[in-house]
Amino acid sequence: MVIDWRWRRFEELSLAELYDFLQLRSRVFVVEQNCIYQDLDGVDQNSFHLLGYEKTGALAVYLRSPFAGVKFIEASIGRVVTAPEFRGAGLGKLAMEEALRLILAPSLRISAQQYLENFYKGFGFQTLRGPYDEDGIPHIEMLWKPRFKGRNF
Repeated sequence: MVIDWRWRRFEELSLAELYDFLQLRSRVFVVEQNCIYQDLDGVDQNSFHLLGYEKTGALAVYLRSPFAGVKFIEASIGRVVTAPEFRGAGLGKLAMEEALRLILAPSLRISAQQYLENFYKGFGFQTLRGPYDEDGIPHIEMLWKPRFKGRNF
């Protein structure tokens, strides 16, 4: 599947892109997961947004990356979501790989749904604490530091 990746600061988003990701987040995190919470949390304005559009123009996958100091001392990744009709194609993994390529930070801290612990460990995240309750869903805190390949100088 060919994905059109768009990496945007909040002020660079078009109205259509903003609507697309807010609709997808609401569809999955509020309706599908039956979790009533404040999705519009004031973090979007201080984040990068990765939008992955499929060839028909549908938003297939999305995540946001809050700047360092917004959610944690470190930069972060959150709101990782794949549209239900595109699940099973590995788009969540592709989005994480793309984000880790684009984010220029010495480390990342995330609050992940506990059932996704092994998914994030596959990218090198280490579990720091948890589980703890966040909006009625068990979460864990994880940390990532890049692994440099080649020689250390």
